[in-house]
Amino acid sequence: MRLQLTRPLAFIDIEGTGVNPENDRIVELSVTKLFPDGSRENKTRRYNPGIEIPQSAIDIHGITNEAVATEHPFSYTAKGLLKYLDGCDIAGFASNRYDVPLLFTEFRRADLYWDYTKFKMVDAGVIFKIQEPRTLEAAVQYYCGKNLEGAHGAEADVNATVDVLLAQIEKYDTLPVTVDELALFSNYDKPVLDLSGKFSTDDAGDIIFNFGPHKGKKATEDLSFVQWMLKKDFAEDTMRICEEILTENNLY
Repeated sequence: MRLQLTRPLAFIDIEGTGVNPENDRIVELSVTKLFPDGSRENKTRRYNPGIEIPQSAIDIHGITNEAVATEHPFSYTAKGLLKYLDGCDIAGFASNRYDVPLLFTEFRRADLYWDYTKFKMVDAGVIFKIQEPRTLEAAVQYYCGKNLEGAHGAEADVNATVDVLLAQIEKYDTLPVTVDELALFSNYDKPVLDLSGKFSTDDAGDIIFNFGPHKGKKATEDLSFVQWMLKKDFAEDTMRICEEILTENNLY
């Protein structure tokens, strides 16, 4: 295994009620830990999301409202899951945009804080998009030479993602092989500042706005907009960055 790990890399895949990580809920979660010795450990669980699963989501993953009616809510196992992920870096397929933000939000609903500053995030989907723009099914066929059986089931998808990332590392000699470097590569060489992506950094490393008419502008060049953001209903981690920027400029 060319991938160099100093601690477990936890691959996550979520099937949810929709595609909005700030408002939707987890229906099925699968976690596969890849250990430094190359061994794997999987845990998969379904949850009652507490809201109706729309037909559009059921058509994708096949999990009906009746199928999860007797399952526990996410909060029932939240503390145990947070402990299970402690000490791991995180990986997935398109996980930086969906799985990680949705899981972060679910932890917050359970009054828990998943401190993503303590781990690196590797997104095999972004690597695939950069190297070979395709779907997960095509990635499995391209990198692993096999068909993905059970696509859109969390366990099948998460284990396929493990195989894809390991195959990517083997195929591309130019890819980094440490989680720190892969995490940056997975996010187009930009550090993750807040999960909703309202902030990013420019080439000089300065924090910039990453949305709306101010996109690309340094945050320190429009502190009044940062103050405006702090009064609105942005995600908690985005608000934390606003507070830090204003504190550094003696405005908070």
